[in-house]
Amino acid sequence: MLNIIRIFDIPTQHNLFIYCKLEYMRKHFWWICCVFLMLCVTAISWAPAEGKKVTATTKSGYSAKELFNEYVNSIYQAASLNQTGLNQQVFEKALTGYFNLKAANKLSKNSGVITMVDFTKSSREKRMWIVDILNKKLLLNTWVAHGQGSGGDMADHFSNTNESHQSSVGFYVTDDIYFGKHGRSLRLDGMDEGFNSAARNRAIVVHAADYVSQGAISQLGRLGRSHGCPAVSPEVIDMVINNIKGKTLLFINGSESNYTSKYLNDAFESNFMLNTASTVSADSLPKI
Repeated sequence: MLNIIRIFDIPTQHNLFIYCKLEYMRKHFWWICCVFLMLCVTAISWAPAEGKKVTATTKSGYSAKELFNEYVNSIYQAASLNQTGLNQQVFEKALTGYFNLKAANKLSKNSGVITMVDFTKSSREKRMWIVDILNKKLLLNTWVAHGQGSGGDMADHFSNTNESHQSSVGFYVTDDIYFGKHGRSLRLDGMDEGFNSAARNRAIVVHAADYVSQGAISQLGRLGRSHGCPAVSPEVIDMVINNIKGKTLLFINGSESNYTSKYLNDAFESNFMLNTASTVSADSLPKI
């Protein structure tokens, strides 16, 4: 062992060792550089390919309108709304208003229930629908009365004027519960200026009425009529109020041709792909 140490202590032998080591490194330097360069080129060329794949996935050729329509259709079909007679265009209007009112912070953050009343239908038909859009489920389909000033069996006149005893079309937001002459009732705030904005002053509320029943239809050939309130049967009033109280949407559709609403603006659809379209399965989208 001592002899070996002495050999490496010799300067000439030491220099030779260093020289050989440097020569070895020099011979392999360019080979290492070439391998490193190839790895860099591979990484750079791979990144854009992956980027193109992401772009193709996000920009799949579906417009925001098409995605929203598919979303509407997915709930409409899952909740079997067609079998209950709800017009899909009325449902689409209600959902459009729902997203716009949500964006305007008019509805409860946890609100996932919408109520629709279609006064283009006979009062003999069950023309109120309460739908849980988060779980894609119909909660209730029932009778609802219109105002006596709006017509007999069919509602064809609408007003925002006090003492008109007519119904008002448009978007409403439900508010608090109170006990009045009709028992347990639910206050409403009209959202459409000039169409139902006087609802609070007119005391337009959801309440129970005995004239909303099969018995009334059998006797009169139609439901009885309110003073403008969307009145329902005493048998379902608690179910109705419990499901829609506390800042949820109520949409009343009617035959008023001049009806317009800022909450029917479809500009929100541009953000729909980011905010809501994740609930729509890619396999369920229409083939373009």
